[in-house]
Amino acid sequence: MKNDLLQKIQSAMPEFSKGQRAIAAYVTENCEKAAFLTASRLGEAVGVSESTVVRFAVSLGFEGYPEFQAALQELIRIRLTSVQRMEVSNDRLGSGDVLGNVLQSDIARIRSTLESVSRSDFSRAVEALLNARKIYIIGMRSSASLASFLAFNFRFMFEHVALVQTTSGSELFEQILRVSKEDAVIAISFPRYSKRIISAVEYAHAQGAQVIALTDSDQSPIAAAADSRLYAKSDMVSFVDSLVAPLSIIDALIVAVARKKQTELQKVFGDLETIWDEYDVYDKQNKT
Repeated sequence: MKNDLLQKIQSAMPEFSKGQRAIAAYVTENCEKAAFLTASRLGEAVGVSESTVVRFAVSLGFEGYPEFQAALQELIRIRLTSVQRMEVSNDRLGSGDVLGNVLQSDIARIRSTLESVSRSDFSRAVEALLNARKIYIIGMRSSASLASFLAFNFRFMFEHVALVQTTSGSELFEQILRVSKEDAVIAISFPRYSKRIISAVEYAHAQGAQVIALTDSDQSPIAAAADSRLYAKSDMVSFVDSLVAPLSIIDALIVAVARKKQTELQKVFGDLETIWDEYDVYDKQNKT
């Protein structure tokens, strides 16, 4: 990960002008609030001009204020407790149309993900999955639901799929003990990052497995050891992160793999339909 932004600000303090030092002090003491203020509102809070705020961001090596704000938001997402997340998200959403605000925010996240996700990394991930002897899927805490959904669908397409489910670090390594260079590992993690999945990714990488990281940015601790990096935008909505964009990436992986295995899957689902009918799996009384 890159150096802590707040440490960078502290190191640059002697070079700042009087106004920039005031901004630095405010950001350091109120980073949770500052991260979601526009340049003009941050200037008002500190008592300096908007242009001074922009120059402050540029002096830290950012192209402009939006890049500085994004870095600050990334920093606090990792640091904030659940209670602090609720307070920040409540301020951002306001007291208006919560449903509309959340859905609009999710739409923006998917659009941003579409514009930034690497097509080459996506293609590399698909090829790694198709060529893998065994596929391990790891997602901890809230990301476990994404891992479970992916594993459910991949089991229709691949014979050897392992959903790593664990409540302790030792159990995790027991389940991935035999991972090798012939295997692929999909690791899913978003802030606040689980220490266990970081260790699992580092172990899988050391064993030569093809590691596919589905995470939020190159600042993520699982990104460095990954062979393919699929970045999906996530953001705070109350004490949790929105996982809409990561789920869209997972949908795309499922579709891309299914298209490559279309002939095989036609037989698989043909056989399954026969079994489902024989054992009365699905309700067919309400067919239109």
